[in-house]
Amino acid sequence: MFAFLTEIFCQIDDFCNSLDSKYQHFFLKSPTKKRHKACSISLSELMTIVVLFHIRGYRTFKDFYLICVCRDLKAYFPKTLSYSRFVQIMDHSLMPLTVFLSGLKGKKTRLYYVDSTSIEVCNIKREKRHKVFKGIATKGKSSIGWFFGFKLHLVINNLGEIMACSLTSAPLF
Repeated sequence: MFAFLTEIFCQIDDFCNSLDSKYQHFFLKSPTKKRHKACSISLSELMTIVVLFHIRGYRTFKDFYLICVCRDLKAYFPKTLSYSRFVQIMDHSLMPLTVFLSGLKGKKTRLYYVDSTSIEVCNIKREKRHKVFKGIATKGKSSIGWFFGFKLHLVINNLGEIMACSLTSAPLF
């Protein structure tokens, strides 16, 4: 069922190791000192779980995490966190995951398709109380209506391979 899990994890882990060793000195240190609780799950595992959620097709992340990761994949992820703690640290994977996905490019062909979709973080009525992507997610409008979250832009070739991707704050149209 999850035969590709090891392959996905190895690709993400290799990327995270190279990201740490080559680019750590470019990251800015926070001017205010905050207490950070040590995390038992690695960035590679965190990113793998997020990628698996999108592959598996669950409707909500909470169901995916509690049913699939904590129960079915316990052997693969022995140091799973509680759901609320995982959601707290999930925003740390946004930048590395975006860089990782932009590095996966398909074959260059002469036929490309461009599309964008809204990624709703929460209901528009709860935008003032939302804490996970506070300061990052914004209010935007799509052809369907108003939403609070991000906009994902993809360019794919005629073989269905991703050529470029971009995650932006929600634009007001």
